[in-house]
Amino acid sequence: MIRRYALPAALVLLVVTMACRDATESTAPNQDQVPAGAVQAQAPSMEELASQVPGFGGFYIDGGRPTVFLTEMAGRGLAARALTPFIRGMGQDPSDLQVKRGEFNYRQLTLWFNAASPLALDMEGTVMVDLDEAHNRVLIGVESAANVGAVRSALMRAGLPDRALAVEIMRPIVRVASLQGAATPIWGGVQINFPGFLCTLGFNVVAGGQDSFITNSHCTASQGGVQNTPYYQPLQSSNPTVIATEVADPDYQRGLGAGCPRNKLCRFSDASRARYSTGYTNFQRGRIARPDALGSLNYSGSWSITGKGTAVVGQTLNKVGRTTGWTQGLVTNTCVNTGVQGTRFVQLCQFFVSAGVGAGDSGSPVFQITGTSSVLLMGILWGSGGGTFVGSPIGQIEQELGPLTVN
Repeated sequence: MIRRYALPAALVLLVVTMACRDATESTAPNQDQVPAGAVQAQAPSMEELASQVPGFGGFYIDGGRPTVFLTEMAGRGLAARALTPFIRGMGQDPSDLQVKRGEFNYRQLTLWFNAASPLALDMEGTVMVDLDEAHNRVLIGVESAANVGAVRSALMRAGLPDRALAVEIMRPIVRVASLQGAATPIWGGVQINFPGFLCTLGFNVVAGGQDSFITNSHCTASQGGVQNTPYYQPLQSSNPTVIATEVADPDYQRGLGAGCPRNKLCRFSDASRARYSTGYTNFQRGRIARPDALGSLNYSGSWSITGKGTAVVGQTLNKVGRTTGWTQGLVTNTCVNTGVQGTRFVQLCQFFVSAGVGAGDSGSPVFQITGTSSVLLMGILWGSGGGTFVGSPIGQIEQELGPLTVN
């Protein structure tokens, strides 16, 4: 089921309705699809790199090779030093760092990004605004060719240099919300049901001493604000036990941060927290359901969450959701200010991944596989833009919901 609205014909998503087989029929995932290796160090933030490396203009992974933009090539040594733990965690040597000459430094791009975001996202037809660290530009996504000139002209009138802007046509971002069987125990990635709709449970946590789970804010009775939404698993019709109730879901606000448009309401995550019912014990923290293969809805085991991470452009990330199961793809953009079609909402500083998604996958855990059974938690999925899913970073989820114990 698609939550609360119908998708335009061009955005109709394939919904897989395959039922889960009995776990005894499942086989282990193909090891070729689960890269082994030690847990990787978290990448330093772009802000940290900008403060440590003169002329830093962006960091990303280019076909498996760590890459930085520098306006001052003399900063190569400092860049390699700052990135050494992360590069070694990738199984590479810091000397493998690729350096490209950038036209703009990260602080310049940040100023232009913060100026462009509220202006562009207030204009009809703007999809997103991104400080694009893989191209050393500010990227604006628009719905059609008719929007390109208007957006570019408005930003130039506001004093932004045209050469620093890239304006591209892309599909609008829509929320995904619509499967499957009863889970014992309940792990991240399984179906949850709230009155009238289906979503995916992101991950179990302890927050403020309460056993809880995280899912999307739009997987509640009303996006933003607490309505005490009840949750069931897998369906209220088959199991009327209320397993959890919504307890934390901040309101959307005007004027939230530099990137929030004047006429829109903003948050840093599409996330809410539901507290498990007193006496309910059919859940396990620190686990994400592990499907038998990419695209499969059947699972026989789980991945263990060993920590939290930060998405980097060019990195391979995964998600597990109740509709399309396990999918994976490359991070294409990070810290994207993202408009949501048909609403007044803007989600600030989100990440984009080029991977499959379907209605009902909302709330899916997003993670990096770091070993045969271990993952780093990156956040939760909330939107789709045609072959791309959009996620809220774990750090921003905690910024809004408070500290979360995830393992």
